[in-house]
Amino acid sequence: QLQLVESGGGLVQPGGSLRLSCAASAFTLDNYAIGWFRQAPGKEREGVSCMSVGDGSTYYVDSVKGRFTISRANAKNTVYLQMNSLKPEDTGVYYCAASSVIRNVQRMCVSGLFYSWGQGTQVTVSS
Repeated sequence: QLQLVESGGGLVQPGGSLRLSCAASAFTLDNYAIGWFRQAPGKEREGVSCMSVGDGSTYYVDSVKGRFTISRANAKNTVYLQMNSLKPEDTGVYYCAASSVIRNVQRMCVSGLFYSWGQGTQVTVSS
């Protein structure tokens, strides 16, 4: 059974940084598109950043461009989301996702076209 487990969430002050990790088991991420999504209370889930395979093309939602970086460490079967200059509006539950069915990475991220999901990790940005 494919499994994704997120970690690294927590409480951070505005302007601070966090690095989220997502470890995969029962499959290797090498040939999977990966993505990070978030859901704030009362809001719909939003695609934050996604990365394809092959050319490694990436997508970032406008609100995080220049602050967040998605990456993968295939040797560790782990994906990361480095989040810098955090803002209160970044608060939410963050989920990682993976898919072996590869489409345009922006379309995958905007539409949530992923087949395996983690359980989520809470990120709270507050003073």
